Amino acid sequence: MVTIIGAGPIGLACGIALRKKNIPFRIIEKGCLVNSVFNYPTNMTFFSTSDRLEIGGVPFISHGVKATRREALEYYRRVKEAFDLPVQVYEDVQSITGVDGYYQIKTNKGEYQSSKIIISTGFYGIPEKLNVPGEELSKVKHYYDEPHPYANLKVLVVGGGNSGVDVALETYRCGSEVTMAVRDEALKPGVKYWVRPDIENRIKEGSIKAFFNTTVIAIREDEVDLQTPEGIVTIENDFVLAMTGYRPSFPFLEMVGIDFHDDQYRTPVFNPDTMESSKKGIYLAGVVCGGLNTSKWFIENSIVHADQIVNHLESKKEFVGS
Repeated sequence: MVTIIGAGPIGLACGIALRKKNIPFRIIEKGCLVNSVFNYPTNMTFFSTSDRLEIGGVPFISHGVKATRREALEYYRRVKEAFDLPVQVYEDVQSITGVDGYYQIKTNKGEYQSSKIIISTGFYGIPEKLNVPGEELSKVKHYYDEPHPYANLKVLVVGGGNSGVDVALETYRCGSEVTMAVRDEALKPGVKYWVRPDIENRIKEGSIKAFFNTTVIAIREDEVDLQTPEGIVTIENDFVLAMTGYRPSFPFLEMVGIDFHDDQYRTPVFNPDTMESSKKGIYLAGVVCGGLNTSKWFIENSIVHADQIVNHLESKKEFVGS
């Protein structure tokens, strides 16, 4: 039995590859099916075209060239049903003990034995914190859903990447008074090319106020302090939308016993040919492989991990004739 932890697109791809080889498996997911996609902003459009998000050979046809979040959720539900994937949702893995061939998995719902484990938990579960006074206030949001709750209110958007730009434009068009705090001297180079002219023009005309080379240093109920090149600036504020990115669950990987390279990204150690980690019998798949370098792996370029892992598993005697 193989246990896949994480029912995102790559976890599902691993399940499909195992199904095709008749290797028994289960998929455990702490949230809902493709939980990371579900947590994307309601009106989000993928950067990639829909065909590049396909898994298992199931066609993904979207209304536009680029798929929306809603279309992706429907698509991955259809994939799960097409291959009858055994996904156990809202089940959180609490511990993994044992050795290769005899792993014990304990969750909030039960205990399981598994000879091999595939970890495909992504990086969307833990937000990068600002680590400033007041961040614990309910007005501070690290996940964004839609603009309506912030209509006609004073909003500070922290971050100059795609998420920050999308949030700034959406809330501005919903009637929010939007200020951006960007720690770099300019918006990130990777901002979507069809969005960049819009945000740059809004900033230029003053519809959206932007502070560059700026960080948040304190948050209060009705104000925020910004450290700018000209000194500390205090602005009135109702909500802080911190689009500062996310990170893999390093404590979980450490608990499992996986080693890390001594680099700035805390990249997990794994064999790039088989995707087996430093812990024998435990494999890594998808964006979790990049550590803090969350721009290295995407759905499109990590789908291949599924076949790499399953081909390696198939070569082992214990799965012959499964």
